[in-house]
Amino acid sequence: MPTRRSVFVVDDDPSMRMGIKRLLRVHGFHSRLFESADALLACGDLDKAFCLILDVNLNGESGIDLYGRLTDSGVSLPVIYITGNDSEAYRAGASALGCIAYLTKPFVASALIEPIQRLHGTAA
Repeated sequence: MPTRRSVFVVDDDPSMRMGIKRLLRVHGFHSRLFESADALLACGDLDKAFCLILDVNLNGESGIDLYGRLTDSGVSLPVIYITGNDSEAYRAGASALGCIAYLTKPFVASALIEPIQRLHGTAA
């Protein structure tokens, strides 16, 4: 079984994707970036991920719904949700699917990195 070493990031904002990629790289994590739910679903390499970072709002699509589709198809990965439009409904939906973190943009770097480090077993 291949080692899961990558964090897969799905966000429709190119600057957010690149910022997260740089942050992950600085902390020793490889990442794969996707601009949409469809791009992630088409990649076929989900077995190479150990964690997902999903934007809640993906150009009219829902990152929460995307994760629900993944789990329905048998994909079981820890997920961190990020959003610029927080709401109680989003928080409830994310919690119902078992996220390891729910972050509102803008967030501090440590809020994103610490749950990934704990998950990966590299927490300081």
